[in-house]
Amino acid sequence: MTEGEMMSNEVSLMDENIVLSHRSGAGRDLGARLTSSSLAVVPQKTQAKLARMFADSSILEKHERAELVRDLRECVRANPQVSDLRVLFGMALCVNFEVPDAIEELREGVRLAPDSFIANLKMGELWMRLRVMDKAEEHTHRAALLAANRVQAELARRQGASIRAMKHAGIERGGYKSPWTIVTRVARRLRRRDSPEAIVAADVS
Repeated sequence: MTEGEMMSNEVSLMDENIVLSHRSGAGRDLGARLTSSSLAVVPQKTQAKLARMFADSSILEKHERAELVRDLRECVRANPQVSDLRVLFGMALCVNFEVPDAIEELREGVRLAPDSFIANLKMGELWMRLRVMDKAEEHTHRAALLAANRVQAELARRQGASIRAMKHAGIERGGYKSPWTIVTRVARRLRRRDSPEAIVAADVS
């Protein structure tokens, strides 16, 4: 898996939940569920942008990504204790190449809800993409322990398998010393590739 790997997703809206179905470039189907209560504070126009981001982040223009980040930032400021919002915000920040801020938002999402499957899985995935494997493994293992159903368990298993394969192949950065140096390199590489990256969604009860 490379930093620039694109994710395509099918999005369907249901009465009580928003279900995000994922399909990666390799054809792997993933799924995610965010309770409607978590998204009730998100304006409809922002939800529409989120749906487009999950459908295909590459179709978002630069100004659209910036608007999504701005809108979600306002939602987080108004609802700072909602972990799911922090996770969504962190994902949008990644798409907008603001990786250091994404780390902080996902970290805060985990702090607010340490038993949140989605927060731990997404934190683990971001560290995996940044090649900080010890932290990626730690959060992914935590997510696996928190899995409440077969879909969640499978998502954590796949991510764990990817981490183990990367470690076996020697794809790992040397030590966890300065994350800002790491994320700066990754963000620069992503900009050069000009391919916005949306973190994969996961199933949340």
